[in-house]
Amino acid sequence: MRTLIFDTDIGVDDAFALACAARTQNILGITTVFGNVEVGQAVKNARLFCDKMAIDAPVYRGCSRPLALAATSPAKLHGEDGLGDAFENSWSDSAPGAVQFIIDSVRAQPHEITLVAIGPLTNIASAINQAPDIIPLVKELVMMGGAFGTDGHAGNVTPFSEFNIWKDPHAADQVLASMLPVVILPLDVTHKVLITGKEVCQLNQPVLSAICRLYLAHSQQKEGFNGMALHDTLTLSYLCQPDAFQVVNAPVRVITEGISRGQTVRRVTSLASRENPFAGCRAQTLCLGVDAEAVRAHFFATLQA
Repeated sequence: MRTLIFDTDIGVDDAFALACAARTQNILGITTVFGNVEVGQAVKNARLFCDKMAIDAPVYRGCSRPLALAATSPAKLHGEDGLGDAFENSWSDSAPGAVQFIIDSVRAQPHEITLVAIGPLTNIASAINQAPDIIPLVKELVMMGGAFGTDGHAGNVTPFSEFNIWKDPHAADQVLASMLPVVILPLDVTHKVLITGKEVCQLNQPVLSAICRLYLAHSQQKEGFNGMALHDTLTLSYLCQPDAFQVVNAPVRVITEGISRGQTVRRVTSLASRENPFAGCRAQTLCLGVDAEAVRAHFFATLQA
């Protein structure tokens, strides 16, 4: 069991991940960020979900916009409120600052805290920009984001870009090019781990069933599949069963402008080139293959009531 700071733009698949985290790890705090919803709504959603699921963790309010780009509208895939419009939400959207919480916590517990990031990486980038001394003190950053084209799994916002990275490519590039040790769970693996609407019902978790109804309906309409990928949950799957993933180690950068803005790119050759955009970057851990059935079995064992 690890001590986590759980960084999220909490929507439906984020909530499934948070439920898994609460059952398998020690959550020191939940830091919110813009993405699926505005950051204030993310604070409210985190508090609502923790209350409904009996999760005891403080909530912090993080960044409300990207580092360098104009803010874009929240995704509506998760409903107007990000949690499927399933519950009345009267919780407050005010909370202590997330970035300072990350800095203070890592300094107080050096080499003990794992950062789990399942939204845009703006809070993480802001923390290491403001306090670069914490970089060698973080145990590990495990993130869901990016796409590298394995088996045709490329972007889900553009042909190149995955949503979390696309929302703030500058933050993602700063984090991935830093000396933070990062494990990346990209669409290459998350699109391979699916559950059906029937299987969601079989979890016997009324809150999870309620929040994903709109999400499942959207999938049925757009994809002809009454189900969902366990995108964000795979960060917890990795922490609990790393042997279920096939990994490569390579430096990673993010394209920050042009038609491929938000694309994650890794070094794939050692041949000499005139310029090296990966110079000074550490090799990060990229999960490019997964034992989907092993991950699904662990997911059901974790959440089935």
